[in-house]
Amino acid sequence: MHRGMAARILHRLRHALSGDGGREERPCGGAEAEDCPESSELEDDTEGLSTRLSGTLSFTSHEEEEDEEEEEGAAGPGRQHRGGWGPEAERGGGSSLLSRQLQELWRRSRGSLVPQRLLFEVTSASVVSERSSKYVLYTIYLIRSGRFDKAPAAIARRYSDFERLNRRLRCRFGCDMAGIAFPRKRLRQNFTAETIAKRSRAFEQFLSHLHSIAEIRRSPEFLEFFFLQDLQAAQRLTCTGMYREALATWANAYRLQDRLGACGSSRFLLTLAGLAVCHQELDELSEAHGCCEQALQLLEAQGSHPLLGPFLQAHVHLAWKVGKDKRRSEALLQDLREAGPPLQQQPTLKECLIKEPLE
Repeated sequence: MHRGMAARILHRLRHALSGDGGREERPCGGAEAEDCPESSELEDDTEGLSTRLSGTLSFTSHEEEEDEEEEEGAAGPGRQHRGGWGPEAERGGGSSLLSRQLQELWRRSRGSLVPQRLLFEVTSASVVSERSSKYVLYTIYLIRSGRFDKAPAAIARRYSDFERLNRRLRCRFGCDMAGIAFPRKRLRQNFTAETIAKRSRAFEQFLSHLHSIAEIRRSPEFLEFFFLQDLQAAQRLTCTGMYREALATWANAYRLQDRLGACGSSRFLLTLAGLAVCHQELDELSEAHGCCEQALQLLEAQGSHPLLGPFLQAHVHLAWKVGKDKRRSEALLQDLREAGPPLQQQPTLKECLIKEPLE
């Protein structure tokens, strides 16, 4: 009897910590059981709403600070909030045999969870009050499965940002979006911990479902949801000479594009330009030189590009400063000089960065 009970509890545990982008194993409506997304309101999962593979979701409010701290002694994949369930939840009340069986079943099940290439995890949710508005700001980490990121890629988005993305994608990908759930808007109780936890998990599943569809994850609407705001902020900071702050924002945009597989686009080249300019302004010349080299490797495969001349000029200058070989860049510059307008008329890398429209 204990073994059957342990199996049932483990079944719930594996659903709450599902590693396949939020897709449920149980049938939903009969026909398309494997493809039916979990309900965005998560009515059947009130106990383990904030359980995470790598930690505990925290809620903070600028009006009332309510920290949902995890129990002492809970560690690893089995962490949960007070009142949760799992291998550690049997202490004090249940039999030690059942606890051991749960722990053994959990260890066996870890290897059977389907890994994801990219995980979306809401790590915190803060209630923000402004002049005439109040909203919840969700911080989402993009995590590559099976790797440890010293500097993870992160975004902060509110409900209206997700709603705009959902609306744009449904206009363009109506058929693909038909089976993807989106959390409903509420008229009240938007700022309770329970609502925020449900919505956080729904957003994780929403992004995982979108990322699982190749056409959607490559679309400008999906990609720009993640990094366009960072690019715009970094550009503003660079234009105002706040290079240290801009550098951190360019770096986060770089990590976001890297994890999303968007390293061959003009946006990524602009990001490398921003990193090179900020590093140079901060007298970090080796780092700036490395950014130029990476950009030139990408540009070499693309042929003609408006940023080729500015990157070559910056690379020659930085290579001379740090004592690196600049002969290839000088030869390419000579080819450009013979094929096009005088290089003196071309903008610098910084000028290209400032003038680039980001919409």
